[in-house]
Amino acid sequence: MPKQISPVELRRAFVDVASGFALWPLWLRLGWNDILKRYRRSILGPFWLTASMGILIATLGVLYANLFRTPIRDFLPFLCVGLLVWNLISSFLLEGGVLFTSAESYIKQIRLPYSVYVFQSAWSKLIIFGHNCVIYFAVLLYFAIWPGMVALLAIPGLILVLGNGALMGLSIGVASARFRDIPQFVNSIVQILFFVTPIMWKPELLQNPHYLELNPFYHLIEIVRGPLLGIMPSLNSYLAVLLITAFNVTFTSAVFTRFRSRIAYWI
Repeated sequence: MPKQISPVELRRAFVDVASGFALWPLWLRLGWNDILKRYRRSILGPFWLTASMGILIATLGVLYANLFRTPIRDFLPFLCVGLLVWNLISSFLLEGGVLFTSAESYIKQIRLPYSVYVFQSAWSKLIIFGHNCVIYFAVLLYFAIWPGMVALLAIPGLILVLGNGALMGLSIGVASARFRDIPQFVNSIVQILFFVTPIMWKPELLQNPHYLELNPFYHLIEIVRGPLLGIMPSLNSYLAVLLITAFNVTFTSAVFTRFRSRIAYWI
């Protein structure tokens, strides 16, 4: 029989998240330091990511627009936003494996809520996403595209993506602290998900696009990509994301509550 979660464990997990969020000046600074440390003594800094992403989008956009016989004006913005949102989501999955192990020195020397490292990770990824959004605005200007007021719906969509990404990253981080093979497994799964999710190809190319309704990452991308392209996401996508969020909250809460006290011993 699995061990039941005690009220004390549940209360401690809740206090961890609440006190971690209250330390927002700390994790905002730590997240910004992550960016500075990664690009120290670099002229462009984090804009190296933007430059490489821009070259990738331009190259793949021209290539696949010709392969799929799709007007580049329609395909390149679709590819651009899809890659930007996918990179945000996949970074939570890929870096979740080192969420706690990379903070080993902090965890073993300073008594901080574990949620601080989750907020720190989410904030640094949001900064990188913001830098990369320069490409999106450049594409809009080049093709003279105006998404209209519907683009504001991308804000709650982005919040949902960040929340789900942080929850998935936390679950992976706890599991990876105990089992070090988890990051390699996640890396393999992410590569497969990239190809089965409509990022480099449009859903209408499928003979039966209804299969996409079973892909949770399609819905997570669509609630941000649609508004940024001036398209209202479908109600099914919003309902699917709400279900995904409910599942992630329930599952991650159970994992974090049950194994939170063991993280320091596993890393």
